[in-house]
Amino acid sequence: MSALKYIALGRAQRCLLTKRLITGVMTAIPQAKSSSKKILGGLDHIAESQKLKIDTLTSRPPSARQLEEWGRSREDISLLTTSWGAPIADKLNSKSVGPRGPLLLEDTHLIDEMAHFDRERIPERVVHAKGAGAFGYFEVTHDITKYCKADIFSQVGKKTPCAVRFSTVGGESGSADTVRDPRGFACKFYTNLGNWDLVGNNTPIFFIRDPVFFPSFIHTQKRNPVTHCKDPDAFWDFITLRQETAHQVVFLFSDRGTPVGHRHMNGYGSHTFKLVNKDDKAVYCKFHLKTQQGVKNFDRDQAAEAAKVDPDYALRDLYNNIAEGKFPSWKMYIQVMTMEQAEEAEQNPFDLTKVWSHKDFPLIEVGKMTLNKNPRNYFAEVEQAAFSPNNMVPGIEPSPDKMLQARLFSYDDTHRHRLGANFRQIPVNCPINSQAATYYRDGPMSMELNQEGAPNYFPNSFSGPSQDKTYAEHVTKISGEARRIDSSHDDNYSQVTAFYNDVLKEDEKIRLSDNIAHHSSKAHPYIQKRVVEMFSKVHEELGKEIEEKQELYRKMPNPTLKHL
Repeated sequence: MSALKYIALGRAQRCLLTKRLITGVMTAIPQAKSSSKKILGGLDHIAESQKLKIDTLTSRPPSARQLEEWGRSREDISLLTTSWGAPIADKLNSKSVGPRGPLLLEDTHLIDEMAHFDRERIPERVVHAKGAGAFGYFEVTHDITKYCKADIFSQVGKKTPCAVRFSTVGGESGSADTVRDPRGFACKFYTNLGNWDLVGNNTPIFFIRDPVFFPSFIHTQKRNPVTHCKDPDAFWDFITLRQETAHQVVFLFSDRGTPVGHRHMNGYGSHTFKLVNKDDKAVYCKFHLKTQQGVKNFDRDQAAEAAKVDPDYALRDLYNNIAEGKFPSWKMYIQVMTMEQAEEAEQNPFDLTKVWSHKDFPLIEVGKMTLNKNPRNYFAEVEQAAFSPNNMVPGIEPSPDKMLQARLFSYDDTHRHRLGANFRQIPVNCPINSQAATYYRDGPMSMELNQEGAPNYFPNSFSGPSQDKTYAEHVTKISGEARRIDSSHDDNYSQVTAFYNDVLKEDEKIRLSDNIAHHSSKAHPYIQKRVVEMFSKVHEELGKEIEEKQELYRKMPNPTLKHL
């Protein structure tokens, strides 16, 4: 047996092998019997303790066994090399002038590894930094080709591979994933005609309807520029000054703001999209993904406890369940609105702060998404995954939704900043079921032979990729005055009141008022009064309960850590 193969054996196996060798020696040399018995006893003890450790390890969850399972899956230990493939003889000592002398610049492996280590972190996502990812497939179960010609929906039974990333919105990459926050729910479907990304949240609505507020809103969710702490003054000041936020805030401070991991929450495309069929007839649409694991939420105290015990609860829960063969799934539904209905609608159907009535626009079942594979490497396949609403395919197009229109630019732009101009050449972002053929060239980290010798200009006479008018976008007629529209006086409360009265149970209403009061009681007193005024417009009872509970929380002493 080679030395490498011996090293690759588990410690218990090596002990048993050594025991056989010593037993052979005892038989051949009787004088060695006494000392060898002591050694054999020690080897028996080690082998038994290692067996106990292995039995203990297999009872641990998959996320705790990853390294052990990787080691067991290797038949041989690979040769350690430099980044340029040269073998390394000594990885335990740097190269110096004598034992006390300075290091040498010619220790090229040390210099190369340190330089790479200095650059391991790429820019963190501005929002949705903390996330978990998985892979699977989408299967069509119901025919919607009368609405949409997209390849993914072309026939019942068709399966399309997909990647999904779940995330919190406001926290940093190292933050807890059970805190009160909207959850990102981003899906990438690798269709035969390019990648389609459905980049949504776990709520069907959002805080604002005009993207002009987005940078300011996110600043209020992040850290104060001086103290570098989360700032309740900034949070509630913005919320109460922009009352279109009321709908999403009520969702957020209800139990829905603290889901039990990623498997137990719904997903929504949130925006209004346009679907086009093979006859070039268009309708407007909203996408829904309903969890098949059942909706489960923490209350405020449970979420805080989970964050304290395991800040990676949702990440670990998703990984372990998939590793154990408990594959989570979601059913996809659409709501459909005709162009004529959109024209006649009393409310703006492209307003991201509002939902469409399920009574007037019922859910239509489409298919089922199942996640059955964990990422092979988190950085390569989750951190580098780039989801963009701009990734659309024939049959799925944008609507006039202002927030969607801004995201069509913003998401690709942030990926270019985080990952570089060629971010779509990273394997997880490649259109694996179709071939990208463009006139883009060069740039940092260009791969795939940079499209080799194909012409880099269009039009050309040398067999470069050519256009096909079969895939032309739907033509939409739009007219109106080009000016800045103030929508702050739109109806911001009727749907919120309906949600409070008709959807929330009595115990959920109590927790909603308590959660808002607890959080807002840390803000300046005059901002607290605005909070009461704002939610009194949702329901007089809600405003009154928030006011009473704010007073109680103000009187409570601030928790200290003096006992430590």
